[in-house]
Amino acid sequence: MHKKDGSTVAIVRSIAQPIAESLGLSLWDIRFVKEGAGWYLRFFIDKDGGVSLDDCVDFSHAIDKPLDEADPIEQNYFLEVSSPGLERDLVKDFHFAAVIGQRIKLRLIRPKDNKRNFAGILEDYTAGTLTVRLEDNTVLTIDKKETSTIKLDDFDNFGGIER
Repeated sequence: MHKKDGSTVAIVRSIAQPIAESLGLSLWDIRFVKEGAGWYLRFFIDKDGGVSLDDCVDFSHAIDKPLDEADPIEQNYFLEVSSPGLERDLVKDFHFAAVIGQRIKLRLIRPKDNKRNFAGILEDYTAGTLTVRLEDNTVLTIDKKETSTIKLDDFDNFGGIER
């Protein structure tokens, strides 16, 4: 990365956000990661009704030239654009707001009542605290900082067949 204020992802987000919005897309996440010998800049886009291959292609073409002109990344990298998927990671506040009323699964850093894995309906998310109605109809209230992973658990859309 060239010497600029902010992280690589923050700089890239400032370029990508208005482009995504102009295409009717939301920018769910951006990851800049090294895998093996190569670097990957990954954009995860979303929209109501789901993302098509054409949406990914359109965003890829639209972001390519502005990224080249701004040149926020020093090393060579592969550009990838995709949907965040049905079991998308939930990390940012807006992720939780978008899935209130939907089924999530979470894993705790430390067990609670001898369990680490929980699944249920996200009923509320306020100031970093999740309220989840579990399958046995009990309510789990947990701070996001106490979790290692939180994902959308969208198996209900496929006839209730859990993967």
